[in-house]
Amino acid sequence: MTDTEELRRRTQELLAQHPPASTDRLDFLRARFDAGLAWVHYPEGLGGLGAPRSLQGVVNAELEAAGAPDNDPRRIGIGLGMAAPTILAYGTEEQKRRYLRPLWTGEEVWCQLFSEPGAGSDLAALGTRAVREGDEWIVNGQKVWTSSAHVARWAILIARTAPDVPKHQGITYFVCDMTDPGVEVRPLRQITGEAEFNEVFLADVRIPDTRRLGEAGDGWRVAQTTLMNERVSIGGMAVPREGGMIGPVARTWRERPGLRTHDLHQRLLRLWVEAEVTRFTGERLRQQLVAGQPGYEGSGMKLAFARLNQEISGLEVELRGEEGLLYDDWTMRRPELVDFTGRDAGYRYLRSKGNSIEGGTSEVLLNIVAERVLGLPAEPRTDKDVAWKDLAR
Repeated sequence: MTDTEELRRRTQELLAQHPPASTDRLDFLRARFDAGLAWVHYPEGLGGLGAPRSLQGVVNAELEAAGAPDNDPRRIGIGLGMAAPTILAYGTEEQKRRYLRPLWTGEEVWCQLFSEPGAGSDLAALGTRAVREGDEWIVNGQKVWTSSAHVARWAILIARTAPDVPKHQGITYFVCDMTDPGVEVRPLRQITGEAEFNEVFLADVRIPDTRRLGEAGDGWRVAQTTLMNERVSIGGMAVPREGGMIGPVARTWRERPGLRTHDLHQRLLRLWVEAEVTRFTGERLRQQLVAGQPGYEGSGMKLAFARLNQEISGLEVELRGEEGLLYDDWTMRRPELVDFTGRDAGYRYLRSKGNSIEGGTSEVLLNIVAERVLGLPAEPRTDKDVAWKDLAR
């Protein structure tokens, strides 16, 4: 087992062989991956060393102190937080070696083709079809709310391959090349004026069977790994004290005492405490990841993240008064990622409305927490054993 001193030695060896000041950024990231210092808990040869996940901080601290570049994790969050754990768990050795390195270095951006116009909260009701033809699958359908599809090379895709069985059983999981013929990406303009996500149309897209993850028909089980990791990556991100949405509000409060009232003060104190509690809970959740796959607690974290962001951004608008309604950039932009803290208060207020939808609606997550975490009786589901083709749509 690799220990702390061994990791420090390997990190210093990397820095000596590839000095950050004189090494091309991409070359350095590739060398870091090949040295097993990308994600130390991954297997050797796949960017890791098979070390405990908790030791990643040792490597990160050494590299940060040396001024080494990172892989811009916010830009490639879907790849890092959703695609990579799924590929590691269900991919073939060939798939792991093909996809993980350029995913981690940021050379290839990933997106997620899950939700559909008629299958969002009830994802298992999806209707995108994949029909086997020799060594290929022919895919037709529509996906929606697809963040980063306009800049992505690859997508994780679930499609229906068996309509004659209950909906959870007839799904298969694929890797889709977003540059293939038949893949069309259209922007979806949001309430903020931006189009950070998209709708994607798939017309006779041919996917080789070698890009299937897991067994045919077992896609729902594979997708659960993606979804649990997604909720942790959204709600359980590491942030410093007064990081995230609470930071701008606290700064405004300190810098502009003329805006203060007793009621606003009490609300700010409550939300500041809740933000700290959520931050520490997220740290505990990340520590649990050291032992293996994330559990359903990530759904609770994502719930708290959405509610807090919406309450905090609402308080910020109210605190600023008329100024809080200003939002000076309504241009049709196509950003690669969401920036909550570097924009106007009006933008934060509008964009946070999506937090209770993306990554699983709050209503669905409440059911997950109730059933999987608290052990409460499940809601009646009359369609559980009905073949998908017989469901009302």
